[in-house]
Amino acid sequence: MSQENFQMTLKVIPEKCAGCHICELVCSLYHFKVNNPKKSRIRVQTLFPEPGINKPVVCRQCKEPACMEACPEGAITIEQGTVKLNPQKCTGCRKCLEACPFEALFTHSDIPYPLKCDLCNGDPQCLICPKGAIVFVPR
Repeated sequence: MSQENFQMTLKVIPEKCAGCHICELVCSLYHFKVNNPKKSRIRVQTLFPEPGINKPVVCRQCKEPACMEACPEGAITIEQGTVKLNPQKCTGCRKCLEACPFEALFTHSDIPYPLKCDLCNGDPQCLICPKGAIVFVPR
């Protein structure tokens, strides 16, 4: 993992997304070793009316994260340019979910803390997107 990756972020190109959900599958496999898109830290939303548009939603790694400001436990921090959630500090209050203007934090009933993209520690697995709808770009 190179130091330069921490100066990078994910960019979504909705026009390229085919709605295949492969990004969700690889994310859940990487983080939880299960094939369960509901445990993914990225979500593909299908927007209507016709024609349907698929829009991957992922944390934008904000410079001044509203989720971090809203967290009363200090469970969300910025580490080397990546906004990370510490599950050991999180109490599950969900204030970060309410604060995120991009709705990029998710929950799952099996997991006591919100799911948020951590850029896979500098090696984002969702870049496997066959259509190139997710790219790793400089901030």
